[in-house]
Amino acid sequence: MGVSGSGKSTIGERLAARLGLPFEDADDFHPPENVRKMSAGQPLDDADRAPWLAAMADWLSERVRSDEGAVLVCSALKQRYRDRLRRASPALFFLHLDGSEELIAERLRGRKGHFMPASLLRSQFEALERLQEDERGAAVPVDGTPEETEEAAAAALKRAGSGQHQSHD
Repeated sequence: MGVSGSGKSTIGERLAARLGLPFEDADDFHPPENVRKMSAGQPLDDADRAPWLAAMADWLSERVRSDEGAVLVCSALKQRYRDRLRRASPALFFLHLDGSEELIAERLRGRKGHFMPASLLRSQFEALERLQEDERGAAVPVDGTPEETEEAAAAALKRAGSGQHQSHD
């Protein structure tokens, strides 16, 4: 989870390959109307997000029914969105790819071919609700290389598997 430009797709693909799990990107679950709206620089509202969250929840439910793990990258900025996904997959673990607005803005300026314009970054940081103590997950800093971020994410997953407390900083 995290704002646009935090490295969700890059790190998610790397973790999925490392763990031998299927990978899906939440961007692929957006209906065309949402993509058009974001491409025009308009933030989505909860009504726009409802079918997107439902599609991801359906996909997660199928993973649970099939007893298959998976890596799904999704902004999941608000706790109620995470709650919706967790209802579909109660064991869901969130890795919050966490970086400063300045760092993420710099990365977005260099990104090509994505429908999410950098102009919407401020609204994402305003909407972001950090993981709460009662949520299964960990914050992972993204100020290093992709390799360093992947290692930190893998370590957080390993700690979760061993029952060690996770950082929510």
